[in-house]
Amino acid sequence: MLRDNELLDLEDNMISLMPANVGRRSLTRRDILRLSAWSAAGLSLPSLAEAANGATTTHRPTAKNCIYIFLCGGPSQLDMWDPKPNAPKQIRGPFSPIHTNVAGIHIGDLLPSVSRHADKFSLIRSMSIGTSSHETGIFRTLLASKVGTAKNRSFPAEPSDHPAIGAILHKLLGPTGNMPPWAVIPRHFMTGDHFYKGQAAGFLGPAFAPFSLATEKKDSLGRTEFPIKNAQLYGKEMNPERFAGRRSLLGELQSLNAGPGAETKVVRSLQRQYDSAYRMLTSKKFKQAFDVTRERQTDRERYGMNEYGQSFLLARRLVERDVRMVNLFWTFYGKDGCQFNLWDNHGAEGKVCGGPRTGLAMIKHDYCCPSFDRAFSALLEDLTNRGMLEETMIVVVGEFGRTPKINKWSGRDHWGSCYSAVLAGGGIQGGRIHGASDNHAAYVKDAPVSPYDLHATILHGFGFGPETAVPDQTGRPVRITDGQPLQGLF
Repeated sequence: MLRDNELLDLEDNMISLMPANVGRRSLTRRDILRLSAWSAAGLSLPSLAEAANGATTTHRPTAKNCIYIFLCGGPSQLDMWDPKPNAPKQIRGPFSPIHTNVAGIHIGDLLPSVSRHADKFSLIRSMSIGTSSHETGIFRTLLASKVGTAKNRSFPAEPSDHPAIGAILHKLLGPTGNMPPWAVIPRHFMTGDHFYKGQAAGFLGPAFAPFSLATEKKDSLGRTEFPIKNAQLYGKEMNPERFAGRRSLLGELQSLNAGPGAETKVVRSLQRQYDSAYRMLTSKKFKQAFDVTRERQTDRERYGMNEYGQSFLLARRLVERDVRMVNLFWTFYGKDGCQFNLWDNHGAEGKVCGGPRTGLAMIKHDYCCPSFDRAFSALLEDLTNRGMLEETMIVVVGEFGRTPKINKWSGRDHWGSCYSAVLAGGGIQGGRIHGASDNHAAYVKDAPVSPYDLHATILHGFGFGPETAVPDQTGRPVRITDGQPLQGLF
């Protein structure tokens, strides 16, 4: 949310855009643009170069929504999706492969519930990213542009960045009524104050930014609901009546602007943004969509009574209400707010954030595979039973995988040469395996897939080929992705 000093900066920017014939003395700076409630709705000043929506698809779309689940830290391909039972013990690890409900497909025994839904998803066992750095891996995975990641600066997010997929789809397909087209739950992914690229609208402008739930960074295992901070009217002095008054002031500004120039377009675009924020802030359906306590208790428990399970449940509620893209980031915050990336299970001496630190204990802990097994299987089951899986694409991936060899703390280290991803729904065939790793899941043996290819596959599901372009700040067309879709999975 914007504080007063940030709001004053916005006011200065807006006043500088007013045409000379506007009677500025009739409106105060603070009356015109103290848009605290608007900012609280996750909306910002639109780009001056905002282009029209209405792009045409290149082929028939198979997906209407997408839930993109990012397992921050790098989940183990060997222990979850690509077990190697014939490898030496120091590579195959302590876990065993188990049968799934699809003949010939085995996954790790840490995922017994997920194994009963293999007919609903496809495994990619040949992902490769070319880095073992968290920072580089994260923003290469979250962006869909080789040019955008060429400088290897993973943070901070900047206005000139290539836009994230949620922003691209918003640009190409337009808004989604009174719900945000793109939502981030339970919060954007950060380590410390590092806000990684690939989570914002980039050069498309803040008009295409996501609605962020901005959940408090605390107590991931104890959290069972999500107060909607970004949908509250900010400040004690702000109420619906005052918000409505400021909305009318913007209309007055528009009527004062008699010229047909670019400034008029700015005000009109601002009015559209303000109207959208007002509809959300005053909509009971909007707030109810984020209220997981409205679900039956038995259903909530199926997903898991923690931040992870309830985030998966919330993702289902949002796509059910036409939110097009939901980014779900899985990391851990202790009761005191301490953070670590639980999928980054090297293991170490001692404890961090009050939890175990051997790699074996971490991957078996409630914040890791057991919660994922419960939540992901519940999501697949619910979307299937509600007839939504056919049009809802699910993506599960991390920034890389883990080393074949187990280290001295019974954990695995960073490994970008070969790892796995999961795709389900939205036209993706179930019960399939794409690509293959070698005997130790160390290197790609067949059909390599890059993060850019993964993104191109998501965009393909929505009907857009890699050659589709969106305009940058100067109006120059920029390809939406540099990858190639895995069309054989559809």
